[in-house]
Amino acid sequence: MVLLSTPVCDFGQLPSDFSLLNVDGKAWTLQQCQGEKGLLVMFICNHCPYVKSIIKRIVRDADDLSLLGINSVAIMSNDVERYPDDSFKNMQRFAAEHQFSFPYLLDRDQSVAKAYGAVCTPDFFGYNADLQLQYRGRLDESGMEAIPNANRDLFEAMKQIAKRGCGPKEQIASMGCSIKWR
Repeated sequence: MVLLSTPVCDFGQLPSDFSLLNVDGKAWTLQQCQGEKGLLVMFICNHCPYVKSIIKRIVRDADDLSLLGINSVAIMSNDVERYPDDSFKNMQRFAAEHQFSFPYLLDRDQSVAKAYGAVCTPDFFGYNADLQLQYRGRLDESGMEAIPNANRDLFEAMKQIAKRGCGPKEQIASMGCSIKWR
């Protein structure tokens, strides 16, 4: 396990389009994922201890953001040959176990992670209604151990984006395991 931090937000950067297989067996595109007020793109996986420790908070925040008109999508880009815990079958199990209300997509050839510049799991990309990047930071101040009443950085940033179209200038990088490249 290699701990990495995400780069600083490149405000205004547009997302790369994709068409990826969801755990329900259907393909999803960027446009199908987009919400009226924005989109949260999350690079996660099943086996990463960082993701596993915050997955309940990720699901909570995605559910709360949907009420604000911001949709969420999770993408798994790890090499499943070397990391079978991240296989499509295990993605289906992980999504069901944690009651994902958002698509969980397989980036089998890792092209989407490369296009976005994703470096770790979790890696969060928050876009406004015009699909301009406005947030690339951490989920919250808790880290791996949930702290009661912790500041919900990602949720608050996306709430601001839903209201004003722009994210906070100050952002704290997300940390996690490196994406397992082929």
